[in-house]
Amino acid sequence: MEFQNGKSIFLQIADTITDKVISGEFQAGTKIPSVRELAAEMGVNPNTIMRTYSELQSMQIIENKRGIGYFVNPEAPRIILENKRQEFFEKILPEFVRHAEVLGIPSNDLKKHIENFNSAK
Repeated sequence: MEFQNGKSIFLQIADTITDKVISGEFQAGTKIPSVRELAAEMGVNPNTIMRTYSELQSMQIIENKRGIGYFVNPEAPRIILENKRQEFFEKILPEFVRHAEVLGIPSNDLKKHIENFNSAK
């Protein structure tokens, strides 16, 4: 995995895991790779994966079953989508609107382009 500057590696790995949950690659209720397995796969220190898993546990995305491993919480897809929607409305959309304002794009033009984009799908 190639990591980007500007965001902690453990958070980038957490994003990758949540994407795999949403895509169905990691099904709700199933076991995910161990700390050591994922560290080897990602080419990072196991402590980084431990921090990632701790973050995902605090978000209730994964659960630790002692002696067995880490599992995807059955509610994880719903939790992830709620979090991503909240992030969209609080961070991404305001930045998008700010860019449109800087470019002098009126809201009716944005609406028209969004409608065209949606109808083209």
